[in-house]
Amino acid sequence: MVPIAAAVSAGAALLIALRAGGALAVAIPGLPDPGPLTTWALPLVRLLSDALATLTVGMLVTAAFLLPGNGPSVSPHGWLLLRRAGALSLGWAAAALTLIVLTVSDLLGLPPQRLSTAVVVSFASSISQGRALLLQAGLALTVAILARVGVSRGLAAAAAVLALIAVTPPAFTGHAAGAGNHQIAVSSLVLHVLAAALWIGGLAALLAVRRSRHLADTAGRYSRLALGCFTAVAISGLANAAVRLGTVDQLWQSRYGWLVAGKLVALVILGVAGAAHRSRTLPALHAGKPGAFRRLAAGELIVFAATLGLAVALSRSPTPVATNPADAEPLTELLGFSMPAAPTPGNLLGQPLPDLFFLTVTAGAAAAYLAGVRRLRRAGHRWPIARTASWLAGLLVLAAFTGLGVARYAYVLFSAHMAQHMVLSMLVPILLVGGAPVTLALRALRRPADPQVRGAREWLMLALHSRPTKLLTHPLVALGIYTGSLFGLYFNDLLGALMRSHLGHLAMLVHFVASGYLLFWVLIGVDPGRRRIPHPILVLIHLAAMMAHGFFGLVLMQTTTVIAPDWYISVHPAWASSLLVDQKLGAGIAWAFGEIPAAAVMILLVRQWIRADQREQARLDRAADRAEATGEEDELTHYNAFLAAARQAGQDQDRGQRP
Repeated sequence: MVPIAAAVSAGAALLIALRAGGALAVAIPGLPDPGPLTTWALPLVRLLSDALATLTVGMLVTAAFLLPGNGPSVSPHGWLLLRRAGALSLGWAAAALTLIVLTVSDLLGLPPQRLSTAVVVSFASSISQGRALLLQAGLALTVAILARVGVSRGLAAAAAVLALIAVTPPAFTGHAAGAGNHQIAVSSLVLHVLAAALWIGGLAALLAVRRSRHLADTAGRYSRLALGCFTAVAISGLANAAVRLGTVDQLWQSRYGWLVAGKLVALVILGVAGAAHRSRTLPALHAGKPGAFRRLAAGELIVFAATLGLAVALSRSPTPVATNPADAEPLTELLGFSMPAAPTPGNLLGQPLPDLFFLTVTAGAAAAYLAGVRRLRRAGHRWPIARTASWLAGLLVLAAFTGLGVARYAYVLFSAHMAQHMVLSMLVPILLVGGAPVTLALRALRRPADPQVRGAREWLMLALHSRPTKLLTHPLVALGIYTGSLFGLYFNDLLGALMRSHLGHLAMLVHFVASGYLLFWVLIGVDPGRRRIPHPILVLIHLAAMMAHGFFGLVLMQTTTVIAPDWYISVHPAWASSLLVDQKLGAGIAWAFGEIPAAAVMILLVRQWIRADQREQARLDRAADRAEATGEEDELTHYNAFLAAARQAGQDQDRGQRP
């Protein structure tokens, strides 16, 4: 009965919200009209697609991370969830493909039966919205295959991560992508969609395994996840609504605002239900009384379904702040903000361009690190203050160069972009590696009470000892990724393509930090999991990285053609110098910036080398002392005996060769 009630709730909320939000306006005579099939089917299929995606994510995450396993495999109930997720993801892929046809029909104002195959294929292959839906369909199909080919927990985890990724592509091409200030709009929408999928899907999966004897413990783990999702949904939803509404009064003066208010009411109801779970139904569930939990969870799921209907209606309703205004300034529409004034120290720091993705990452990483340090201190263990300071400093610099005025200028000036690149790929990673976050996590994370449950510590250990980690931490691989990205990004058309897409821009910045972190983790990291490489080889690898970095700067300074001309010509400020002059300034920044960080890394390497030799010598001295005290031979004695025997053999051979 619960699935039927949830479907009715979602459908009713969708239809009412579509009418209230003005998405079902009467067609104007003379203008293209896709017909009633597209008008009604498009939001209904979108609702179906979102529901199937949410259920798929919830089933896979619960099977892989929340339920106890059976050794390396998922539990019987986890197997059941995997099979259901496979079927759901197949339906999800079909719904995404259907949405391509309906979206083309809606955009062109033609009924689906009048669309040619060439038009649909062209939309799916050349238009961002079509490519996003096609990518989502492909990812959903891959998830379906992964959910059916095995029962290992690692495979289930991979399918869950892939399903979460598959949820996001349409978020980069909807209202948010066309709105001004899309740095906040897009990132907040992606965070909102991911958190909602985990929250709603996880609850549905719990009801699917409601007869499991592990339900109480699984519900407790889900409750902690749901609390984080509630916080993320609330913050990201408010940020996204602020961009779409423009002003607070539009919350009650516009139809779109009425729908937003409805979602806020639903969020409050769900928050109250979550609090009731934590205070009442979870203790009752642990006491062997599951009835109250099941009833409240079923009611909660019905409210969730109605919220999904509201969300789909919002995506179809006109916003108070037009997403594609007819009189929009092309530059503002391209950048998401107006052209900044000439850079000054005040403008670089005082004109912030916040991105909710990096704000979430930095705030979450700082909070998690400090929580780990606090747990260690409560247990009576010490954690070096220098490591904490290094980690927090790295996060602070990361937040500054992705959210302050320098991030705004990095869109329009190659020199500012290069400064951002150098800081994110060198200074930030060195500081973060100095924080030794993996060591802290392994010491602070607790083991689950149930040995068949893989907690965060167990997954981290598996990741550290996995084959991909062994491959990536090979010094030549880490060096190749770091130096290859320098030349691969700037000496082809990749930079311009990434700058035009918010997703591409985010991926580029994340790659800067990740590639730098990998290299410096291999060189100077103290965390477990990385390959143990002799220090002389590490010094050579670092020297090679320095030479490649310097060579890149010199080649860039000698370049006489504009890099990414399609992008920088379209955004070049009137107050700036010529493109080539600014590009040579960026090349100079790239060539000169690495000197101080590289010297600091070399000092750390030599220091670690000396300390490693001292530790080895101290170990040999202790072994010699033990051997002397016990009368046994130690390693040094064996080695000296080997040398003496080799010398004697050489002398005997020389005497045998004499006439």
